[in-house]
Order: sequence, then C-alpha cells, then structure tokens
Amino acid sequence: MSPCKRNRRYPAIALVPLVTMLALSSSSVRADVRADERAKVEFAGMLGKMVNMFGGKGAREGVTTTVAVKGDRKASLNDTTGEIVDLSEEKVYSLDLKKKTYRVSTFAEMRQKMEDAREKASKTSAQPQKEEARPDKTDKNAPPPKQMEVDFDIKNTGEKRTVNGFDTHQAIVTITVREKGKTLEQGGGLVMTSDMWLAPAIKEMKEIRDFDLKYAQKLYGPMVAGASAEQMATAMAMYPTMKDAMAKMNAEGGRIDGTAIMTVTTMDSVKSDDQVAAEADAKARENNDQKTQDRSTVGSMLGGFAKRAAAKKMGGDEPPKARATFMTSTTEVLKVVTNVTADDVGIPAGFKESK
Repeated sequence: MSPCKRNRRYPAIALVPLVTMLALSSSSVRADVRADERAKVEFAGMLGKMVNMFGGKGAREGVTTTVAVKGDRKASLNDTTGEIVDLSEEKVYSLDLKKKTYRVSTFAEMRQKMEDAREKASKTSAQPQKEEARPDKTDKNAPPPKQMEVDFDIKNTGEKRTVNGFDTHQAIVTITVREKGKTLEQGGGLVMTSDMWLAPAIKEMKEIRDFDLKYAQKLYGPMVAGASAEQMATAMAMYPTMKDAMAKMNAEGGRIDGTAIMTVTTMDSVKSDDQVAAEADAKARENNDQKTQDRSTVGSMLGGFAKRAAAKKMGGDEPPKARATFMTSTTEVLKVVTNVTADDVGIPAGFKESK
C-alpha cells in the first residue's frame, strides 16, 4: 500500500492542545474534514527523560499525523500507530499498523489509567505535601488550600508570515496562574505562553477542535498534542495549576481571531521570592558544610574539589532561578481537505482485535 493511500484510509489520533482550541460549540459535530498535522511536546526533568527513553523517535523529533472527523468519530494515523475515537460509544480503538491489530478501551478504563498515573506521580513528586497524599484523610489542623486567580492576555503583534502555505498573523497569549491577592513574584505560580500564527478562520478546523474538546471533557481533562493521557496526568499531578491555565484558555479561546496554523506553547513554573530566598540560604549552608568537611583531610579536600567541579559543570554553583520551563509543545497544521468517507474513520479491512 502506498503512503498516500494509507494516509487517506487510516488517519490516526493527534490530541490537539486546548491552548489552540476555540470555545466549544453547542451544536453536535457533523462536519467532514481531514487535516495533516505535526506535533511535538517536550517535558523537562525526570518526566522528560522518561518520555525520551520510551517514546522513541517521535517523542524526540515530533510526529506527523493525518486526522479525520466524520460525525461522532475521529481517526488519525502516523507511520506506525493509529487511534479511532467514538464519542457516542465512548470507546477508543488503538491500532498497530505493522501487526494489523487493534485494542479497544472504554473511556472509563482510560480515566482509571489516568487517575492511577496521577496518584503515582503525586506520591513520587520531588516535594510531596502530606495533606495532599491521601485526600480521604483530612488534617483538621492543616491550612486551607490556596485560592488561585487566573489572568488572561492577548497581544496582536502586527507581525505577518506565510506558514505552511497559509497567510498568518501573530498573536501571543499569556495566561498567569497566581495566588489570590498576591503578585506572581509574591506567591509564585505558573505562566503559560502561546506564540500563535493565525490564518483567517477555517470553519472545518473548528469542527476538529470541537471534537477534541468534547473528547477531553468526556475523558478526563485538557490534552496536549504529542503527550499521552498518562503523561498529561503525571504533569498535572506535578504542576496542579497547569489544569487551571488550560481551562482558562478553553474559556477565553473565542477571543482568538482565526485558526492557529502554528503554535509554540511554553509552561513555566514560577517560585515566590520567599521560596527563592529559602533555596539560596539552603544552598549557602550546604556549601559551608561541604567546605568545613573538605578541610579535615587532604583526601577529602580532593574529593570536595571534585564534587564542586561536577556541581559547577551542572550549574550547581548558580543561584536558584525563580522561573523554569517544564513543558514546551509545538503544533502545526500542514493541509486541510473536506472529502472524508466512512472508511476513513473505520477499522481498516483485515485488522483483528487483540485481547
């Protein structure tokens, strides 16, 4: 089967990020549309290392998919895998293109997997909070949870560019999640920035976005292109305010004028001034303790010198930073067409279910 024919018949899923979606339409999804899209997501820290280790070439370089929507079904395909989402059945069909097999999962089963991933991430978080470890066991003396405020800002830069054959203009969307009554510097929080290149509104692409929104709402919550449901659950367990930021973009998305052809989104975790100062003090005490230990013997001095040299190479001597990027995603629309058949969103002929 030629690549063109294969892409025409068996498109696979690409979870387009909520950060580029318009507000959810009240009407049902009826449009027939197919689009070629490219997506890449990068996580920092241990989650990023795990994704790169097990995600293969696609996780490192991004994945190009063909996405098709017809009625209550959405199907997509990359070179090796595919998925078909059926909103009415509340089922996901996961395809293995090489083995010509598929597995069926219900939305309920997928929600449970995501919840398991979230709980696991919460327990293994670098700084677990005791009051958050077991929600069924409340501490009456524990302080009440922080109330958060979300700020939304759109800036049209006036810049224009041709992207993938589309005439586009640039808009930068900034969403800030911070503690209520405090500035970002005072209380810390999260900043999500989307650098968007927008073409005049493409009606058919809005239908894809509406489908993705319905799927996300039925399944669990916000998604990002290139990230699995489990990865999203882990990221939101590590950075709880991430969900607030994406929900704000969903609510305010109707203010974005046009269809996003290319979007680069970064999510930054921001520490408060007090947190930065506390980390600096802790690092200073650690360095002083290490210097005292190094003076005890010549051998320990050499060992301490090696440790400090290694730490300096890794940036260990640098002062704590208030802001760090923990996720970057890039999505592009390559092509849009409207001729879609029932076969485009159905199980390919000759595929067998794998139990």
